[in-house]
Amino acid sequence: MSAVMLDTLPDTPATTADSVKKAQKLAFENNKLEKRLFRLTGQAIGDYNMIEAGDRVMVCMSGGKDSYAMLDILLKLRARAPIDFDIIAVNLDQKQPGFPEHVLPDYLRSLGVPFHIENQDTYSIVKRLVPEGKTTCSLCSRLRRGILYRVAGELGATKIALGHHRDDIIETVFLNLFYGGKLKGMPPKLQSDDGKNVVIRPLAYVKEHDLERYAQYKQFPIIPCTLCGSQPNLKRAEMKALIRQWEKQHPGRIKSIFSALGNVIPSHLMDANIHDFKNLRATGAPDPQGDIAFDEDPCGTGEDASIIRIAQFDE
Repeated sequence: MSAVMLDTLPDTPATTADSVKKAQKLAFENNKLEKRLFRLTGQAIGDYNMIEAGDRVMVCMSGGKDSYAMLDILLKLRARAPIDFDIIAVNLDQKQPGFPEHVLPDYLRSLGVPFHIENQDTYSIVKRLVPEGKTTCSLCSRLRRGILYRVAGELGATKIALGHHRDDIIETVFLNLFYGGKLKGMPPKLQSDDGKNVVIRPLAYVKEHDLERYAQYKQFPIIPCTLCGSQPNLKRAEMKALIRQWEKQHPGRIKSIFSALGNVIPSHLMDANIHDFKNLRATGAPDPQGDIAFDEDPCGTGEDASIIRIAQFDE
């Protein structure tokens, strides 16, 4: 029987049943994913008091998966929230060649969401000032940030919501560690450098992989970035690949790193600006953050650590 004839045969009851099972499983997994994203986003908002009654939240839309998901989740959380707050979506059209200007406005109109499109030709500025082959992210980010701060003031926004997720935060820590010589991350909530705005990251607890799946599930009209996302020599891309390789080799490592960002012990670092080493004296009182003569191996069991400690004192 030819391949053409096989393709024209009707589905058998068995294949139909399999298709139904697959569809049911996919629907179940998508429902679990959606609930997880709502729970984690709500938890982050609550943990850091990101949104308060009467806030006007400016949701920054880039056209990427993260900002689409953030808007979608915030709209649904607002419908269930015990407080009232407003949402306005904002997109900065940087005049990149080939940018589909209609996509975001059409999408936002379909949702009935108030929005503002800010038209600023930062693309030409970046391409003029940054030598060919060099990364454009730093200058582009500064220009974009300044414009968004101004727009927030003009729109009366009390919070600026950015779509950075858990992986972005961890990547930033290692970028600063490897290339900036500092222990600095990307906090879920902070005051802007102009002192006039509060920036929030509602997706701070959410994995990038989950956002990728959610974007597929929701079929968001993704707009690729031709200015920064396509650059082959991005340090952030290197960090992303490194971190994903770590997680593949050692599942749970990323969770541990992320947990460490909220479990900082200044007295065990070296920054005299956050811990007064110079005036440190023995007080005679027990200190739970004090040294234990020999620090326990963080990778060992309690029993292993005790044996090591005994052996060290016996030497």
